[in-house]
Amino acid sequence: MSELNAAVAAGVLGAEESYRALLSATVEVARAIFHAKASSILLLDEGTDELVFEAVAGAGAGELIGVRFPSSTGVAGWVLVTRQPLVIDDVAADTRHSREAAESTGYVPNGLMAVPLLVEERALGVLEVLDRSGPAFTLAEMDLLGLFANQAAVGLDLLQRARKARAALDGQGDLAAIARIVTKLDDTDNEEKRAAGLELLRALEQLLA
Repeated sequence: MSELNAAVAAGVLGAEESYRALLSATVEVARAIFHAKASSILLLDEGTDELVFEAVAGAGAGELIGVRFPSSTGVAGWVLVTRQPLVIDDVAADTRHSREAAESTGYVPNGLMAVPLLVEERALGVLEVLDRSGPAFTLAEMDLLGLFANQAAVGLDLLQRARKARAALDGQGDLAAIARIVTKLDDTDNEEKRAAGLELLRALEQLLA
């Protein structure tokens, strides 16, 4: 019930595409602002403990969506685990870099900035900006990238909620049945039926608490 309640409360049923669009816009603007060759958002899949490319702008944009690797791998894994932002001028010389993981994506960067995507106490993923044209990335620019990270974290959180809600609606069993009831209540114009349905859901929640 908690996952469903969170999804319904946030109004995210059926909204997955709009949140994916928000993430795509975020990496596009980040890439443009920093004059970078590429920018990407990676989501932590807690079920498989992997990082998954959810949005990519620039190099790799057509091939990387959905590509995944172990969550502790490389620079992105380090940023996710430590929850610390990172600037690297020479990626090849940094021990946190995994050349094998980079090569698997088809793009090996020279320099990058990466920040964790945090919502409250949860680390949802990582935002990276790779290989700017011009001067190297600086620590002073980390605050600016942090603004993009805040937006990306909200987008990822909503995307996860939308997917959980959709999975509940498409699934079988009690949770799916409750999800369908919630959807019908949301669609009905009959205030009496809506009130009765909400009262039933409140009673179920108390029973399961």
